[in-house]
Amino acid sequence: MAVYLVLENGMVFKGQNFGAQGDVIGEVVFTTGMTGYLETLTDPSYHGQIVIQTFPLIGNYGIIASDFESKSIGPKAYITKYPCQNPSNFRSEGNLETFLHERGITGLCGIDTRAVTKIIREHGVMNGKITSQKPTGDDIEKIRAHKLKNPVLQVTSGEKSLHKSETSKFTVALFDFGAKENIRRELLLRGCDVWTFPSSCTADEILNCAPSGIMLSNGPGDPTENKETIENIKILMKKDIPMFGICLGHQLMALACGFGTRKLKYGHRGANQPVKDTQSGKVYITSQNHGYEVISESISDGVADEWFFNVNDRSCEGIIYKNSPAFSVQFHPEACGGPKDTAFIFDRFISMMGDCANATR
Repeated sequence: MAVYLVLENGMVFKGQNFGAQGDVIGEVVFTTGMTGYLETLTDPSYHGQIVIQTFPLIGNYGIIASDFESKSIGPKAYITKYPCQNPSNFRSEGNLETFLHERGITGLCGIDTRAVTKIIREHGVMNGKITSQKPTGDDIEKIRAHKLKNPVLQVTSGEKSLHKSETSKFTVALFDFGAKENIRRELLLRGCDVWTFPSSCTADEILNCAPSGIMLSNGPGDPTENKETIENIKILMKKDIPMFGICLGHQLMALACGFGTRKLKYGHRGANQPVKDTQSGKVYITSQNHGYEVISESISDGVADEWFFNVNDRSCEGIIYKNSPAFSVQFHPEACGGPKDTAFIFDRFISMMGDCANATR
């Protein structure tokens, strides 16, 4: 079945449908990962977006439920040049097209995905529509007017829950803005009992579980829209409890301290983003998925130091706070599938919780 990708600038690309059928409007973004498509499809940070894979062949190792980052699908629609119909992998439980069809996710294949990517890189992120009908002028106006509303509220957990580790050394409160499952896995692996709290909870509710540390998760959308959450983070940062933010959590912590954020031209999405540690001078390859950044120039010297920056565009990739036992990173140290170069940052969080526990004895 012939379908079209229509960009808000009027450009049209003709391809074929795979997966579910249906017209979809969303922000069109690209990710450069050669692997990790299962994690991309189940990452809540992609909520409401139309995701393009720049690598042409996707789906060759099939569908593996144990690799999912959440129970739901993040993207609104999915675009790849060549979807693999016959995966070859001993762990595979099915193929990509069947998976998308079962989950009701519209797929588009057969277009020049790298040509679309070049347009986005040159002109910036833009909205688009996948449709079986040739576009009209009214369609373009509707595409331009589309805006995602309250995405965090749509992906956060519905209620508080507890996951127990085998050793139970610490208790971590995970503030869930669309948390990837591997954040929880990494904490459990290191002996943390994890209380997961929905984004609508208050600072008092989090403090009532007497956490050894607080984790601020990844999530979708513009960080400035989460005003109540930012106020709660302000309260939590005054309690001298170790705090660790990832991705959206990194941005929300910065906003809570009075720093600024802004939208990037086309974001960082993929498993090959280089970041430099300002303390050691080392460069790490990281997995990322975000469309906003903390403005480096807005970071107050008396409050925090920039920890990491992106080697490609010099954007802020990490912050260490001076008046609170807190730090954050824009990238994903828990990345699956992706580089594990920065997994040590979780160990830093564990050490910080241990230091605070020893100081209170």
